[in-house]
Amino acid sequence: MTLVRLDEVLGAAVDAGRAVGAFNVIQIEHAEALVAAAERTGLPVVLQISENCARYHGSLAPISLATRAIAERAAVPCVLHLDHAESEGLVDEAVALGFTSVMFDGSKLEDSANRRATRGVVERCHAAGVSVEAELGEIGGKDGVHAPGVRTDPEAAAAFVADTDVDALAVAVGSSHAMTSRTATLDLALVAAISSVVPVPLVLHGSSGVGDEDLVAAVRAGMAKVNIATHLNVVFTAAVTDYLATHPGVVDTRRYLGAARAAVTDETARLLELLALR
Repeated sequence: MTLVRLDEVLGAAVDAGRAVGAFNVIQIEHAEALVAAAERTGLPVVLQISENCARYHGSLAPISLATRAIAERAAVPCVLHLDHAESEGLVDEAVALGFTSVMFDGSKLEDSANRRATRGVVERCHAAGVSVEAELGEIGGKDGVHAPGVRTDPEAAAAFVADTDVDALAVAVGSSHAMTSRTATLDLALVAAISSVVPVPLVLHGSSGVGDEDLVAAVRAGMAKVNIATHLNVVFTAAVTDYLATHPGVVDTRRYLGAARAAVTDETARLLELLALR
C-alpha cells in the first residue's frame, strides 16, 4: 500500500529542503504517466483530481477509483488529493472514496466564513486521517474569479493557520492558473517572509506559468508543494497532435494516447527531479 497522507510527504520534503510535485489527473493516462515518472525517479508524487475534473467525468468516483488503483500498486509513495474543492459535500465524498488529502478552497467566501468552513473541514478530515490544504488570498486565473494582483500577507497567513489547523497553505505570490507560457514573476522575498512565520508547508498553485529557474528559487525560498497542470496538458496535446500529423491514418486511440502518456511521463520525471533540487 503506497497511498500516504500529504502531511507525511511534505514533512519529509521540508526536512530535506526540497519540494514535492503535484500534478492533475484528467484521464487515466495522466495517472499512469505520473506514477511511472515517480517510479522512474524514486520520488513521491501528488495525484490531484479537481472539482472541475469530477464535473467533466460526471462524478468523482470513476476517475478517482481508477487513480487510486494505480497509486496503490506504485513502488513509491503517492498522495491521492482532491484539488480546489469548493463543495464541502465533495470533500466528504472524497474522504469516503479513500483520498488521503483534500484542498478545500474557500477563497470565494468572506474571510470569517472561509475560516469557519475550513476549520470544519479540517476537523472532519483529521478525524478520518486525511490531510487538508487550504488557500488564503486568491491565486490568479482560476475560472476568471481571482484577481492576479492579490498577494498573501504573512501575518494574516500565520493567523489563518492558527485558526484553522490546516496541514498546508496555498499562498498568492505572483503565479496564475491556466498559463500556457512560463512567464510569471514570483515574489520570492514574499515567499521567504511567509515561510518564516507560517508553521506549515507552503503550496505554489499556478506553477505552469513559472520557469525552471524560478521554480527552483521558490523551493529554496520555502515552497514545499508545487502544483503543475496546464504545462503537462500542453505536453500531452502536443504529443497527440504530432502523432496524428505523422500517422494520419491511425484510428486506434491507444496509439496517440500512448504517445501522450509517454511524453507526460518524461516531462513529469524531469519536473520531479527539478523540484527535488537534484
